[in-house]
Amino acid sequence: MALYDPFWPNHIPRTITPPASSVWHNLAVSAARFPDKAALVFFGTETSYAELAAQVERLAAYLHGLGVRRGDRVIVFMQNCPQLVAAHYAILRANAVVVPVNPMNLAHELQHYIEDSGARVALSTGDLAPQLAKASDALPAGQRLEHLIISQFTDAFDPAVQGEDAPPPAWQDWLCRDYPPPAIAGAQLHRYRDALACTAAAPEHVVGQEDLAVLPYTSGTTGLPKGCMHLHRSINYNAVASTLWGYHSMQTVTLSVVPMFHITGMVVVMHGGIYLGATQILMPRWDRDLAGRLISKWRVTSWTNIPTMVIDLLASPNFASYDLTSLRHIGGGGAAMPQAVAQRLLEQYGLRYVEGYGLTETAAPSHSNPTDRPKQQCLGIPLIGVDARIIDPDTLAELSPGEQGEIIVRGPQVFEGYWKHPEATARAFIDFEGERFFRTGDLGRTDDEGYFFITDRLKRMINASGFKIWPAEVEALMFRHPAIQEACVIAARDDYRGETVKAVVVLRPGHEDTDAEQIIAWCRENMAVYKTPRIVEFVQALPKSGSGKVMWRLLQEKEPA
Repeated sequence: MALYDPFWPNHIPRTITPPASSVWHNLAVSAARFPDKAALVFFGTETSYAELAAQVERLAAYLHGLGVRRGDRVIVFMQNCPQLVAAHYAILRANAVVVPVNPMNLAHELQHYIEDSGARVALSTGDLAPQLAKASDALPAGQRLEHLIISQFTDAFDPAVQGEDAPPPAWQDWLCRDYPPPAIAGAQLHRYRDALACTAAAPEHVVGQEDLAVLPYTSGTTGLPKGCMHLHRSINYNAVASTLWGYHSMQTVTLSVVPMFHITGMVVVMHGGIYLGATQILMPRWDRDLAGRLISKWRVTSWTNIPTMVIDLLASPNFASYDLTSLRHIGGGGAAMPQAVAQRLLEQYGLRYVEGYGLTETAAPSHSNPTDRPKQQCLGIPLIGVDARIIDPDTLAELSPGEQGEIIVRGPQVFEGYWKHPEATARAFIDFEGERFFRTGDLGRTDDEGYFFITDRLKRMINASGFKIWPAEVEALMFRHPAIQEACVIAARDDYRGETVKAVVVLRPGHEDTDAEQIIAWCRENMAVYKTPRIVEFVQALPKSGSGKVMWRLLQEKEPA
């Protein structure tokens, strides 16, 4: 048996039987069990399980009327809001596949998601719809969107709300404005409220656990983002496993602020909550004082987050006025929780911060700390039903505790492969002891008790406040700048984000007067803000190998810690 067996939580099973049904069935079951219970709360407006299920039925029927059929990919491009949840479940109810897209992406980036997924239908909020329209217009006629369903935030809440549930004043214009529809070539625009008024019957639900459910995109060391093929089976597995691991029940109240386009927010928070029949308090963006008020008012019991959110909340000048005593579970991943902050949570609130580890390819957690016995700055132990090892990345031999090697993972939540990229899929898996293991590309070690710790990464990646940034993607966008001849993107230390983006740039002849501020400003207009370099360093030439490849690792090693 594995080393971590003595520390396995007593009341958590070693293996589970996941639902044989689709992810949509979880909503249908919870709506039948708890029809009048609040499924979602958004700025004080409650949506019951019965109301949510009815919205999903009508929206699924509308999608079917637009031509959406089994296996079709449909883009969801929104911040956290009730419309996002309804869109996910309606797409699944219509037998189609959800393509969740980061709402911070701009038109240049969005073109790839439309083109690569083959999506012809998208759902968006009014603030983001112009970017989708611009992206679609830039594509050849046969690859553009054909339908765009647009919601206003006020479709889901009363803009006159006051008190603890009210949006921050700085958000009023963003959330309460009625955005005009954008012009979009060759596509029909639809109002979300009209879709919810659909009176047609939804199609027969025919997909099951072996059908494709979600196609979230992840970038890599080279090239553009690749879609991770997750079946209903793999999404359901981690939705169930994560709720068991965190001791959650139908009485759980979550602060749902981690982005639901991201695999953790989607699977652990959204799908896990719907599966349980829990109540989710939705936040479209992070705001520390809104979070403090919502935790206090709604008696939030569970908060999945990234550590920078906790650090920010604790630093609020209003922090003493917030009541966190309802919290029973707090944890997250994406970045290590500073030891001092974890200790403060323990000493002041008796809360043990539970860190976990997972990737888009593993439908969020493959590892998590036992809630009753977590270790700080640790990935934890393999989740229910997961087999994880540390191997030598070159020889593929398993290593002993304390030795650094690559983390490999096998389990029911691991994805099927990369959409339309069989070669990348083949490289991502190895045969180990007769089983198919996924190579994470992360370097780690285990201790004598079988807990996993991350030590480095094989893949070239930057981790800024939990956002994974792939330098090759940023470089590809930067090469569009007329003054940039070459660029190499590396990680720089950041006291708040952990790491941030630094670009080492060679300017084209004749553009020597271009300064760092101009390049940063251009990047902000052409890529998601979290990818934008915060630091630009100019050099005469980049170091290169004998074959002409840029030696990025040399630049990274020279970067001061």
